[in-house]
Amino acid sequence: MDLIMLGPPGAGKGTQAQKLLERLEISQISTGDLLRQAVRAGTDLGKQAKGYMDRGELVPDSIVIGMIRQRLTEKDCQRGFILDGFPRAVTQAEALDGMLQELKHKLDHVISIEVEEEELVERLSGRLSCPKCSAMFHKIFSPPKKAGVCDQCSGALIVRADDNEETIRNRIEVYKKQTEPLKDFYQKKGLLRKIDGQGSPESIEQRIRDVVKR
Repeated sequence: MDLIMLGPPGAGKGTQAQKLLERLEISQISTGDLLRQAVRAGTDLGKQAKGYMDRGELVPDSIVIGMIRQRLTEKDCQRGFILDGFPRAVTQAEALDGMLQELKHKLDHVISIEVEEEELVERLSGRLSCPKCSAMFHKIFSPPKKAGVCDQCSGALIVRADDNEETIRNRIEVYKKQTEPLKDFYQKKGLLRKIDGQGSPESIEQRIRDVVKR
């Protein structure tokens, strides 16, 4: 099964993608993870991406698409995949269409997790992350067992610099501008599945499972 997971910052895309891939035994493809891995490995695409990242610039579509293409050819993706964080705009979605056709993949569902803006701000402003293993926690919704310490690797948890209200609202606005046309793009193809993202992670998971079963 081949899926795309959409949702604004703080909607819980990563959490729900993880639950889905474990149940369906498919692979998660995160552009953020791919970029970081390529930079660490020093691949040709990673070296190109690092220059843009070091300057605080967006990594061009051509580099991101190249990484996605490379990842989709790996053996574990033959069983299926969840794309998380890609595509972000219609131009990327069009490029993805061509790529999937070439690689003989076909999208089954585009899942869009819908959450009200005020809820997103509350979620993001309370986030805690582990720079050592990338685990995520929340001061209210999913606190670590020991304050300030990662449950998984015992690293020191931090609040990301961009998790303040002004920055959060700007990120949400950017998402709205980029993604509304993308949602229309997949709606016209009959692939868009809107999921209510309010409530517990378990209730959201069940809504997604009901859609995927259909």
